[in-house]
Amino acid sequence: MALEPPVGALHSIRMYARDAASIATPIGLVRVTGSADRIDAIEILADGAAVASDAPALREALRQVDAYFAGRLTAFDLPLAPCPTERGAVLRQGIVDIAYGQTASYGALARAIQSSPRAIGQACARNPFPIVVPCHRILGAGGALGAYSAGRGPITKSRLLDLERPQGGLL
Repeated sequence: MALEPPVGALHSIRMYARDAASIATPIGLVRVTGSADRIDAIEILADGAAVASDAPALREALRQVDAYFAGRLTAFDLPLAPCPTERGAVLRQGIVDIAYGQTASYGALARAIQSSPRAIGQACARNPFPIVVPCHRILGAGGALGAYSAGRGPITKSRLLDLERPQGGLL
């Protein structure tokens, strides 16, 4: 088990033992990496076996991901590793603020948080927490699907958006 050194003043002095756990989902295996008290990364993998963990933060993350895919959870509440910069935290929060079942364009989000569409795109491309920090809800101009850096790219993005669409309607 590798130990991760603390990064600047963002973390406590102690070292963190990293652990990983995973769960099968409709979009592939979701793997969560972190420690007992925080999530460091989430990956969407093509395949693999589900793996349990004793780390409370990882167990809670898997519980919430499972509830999300079951349609019982629309907002995550997890102890995510902090952003390395204040600007990154603003970008992350802007993405998180896009509600379940809603979308925003790169340009609209950029205007809302006084940023640039390019900065939003870079934040999405570097997002270590797909699904939880829902960059799949950000679309290109005119509603174009655009890129997605997790799982199988735009296919995964489309499936996540479909999951969040209101079901029902006229027959």
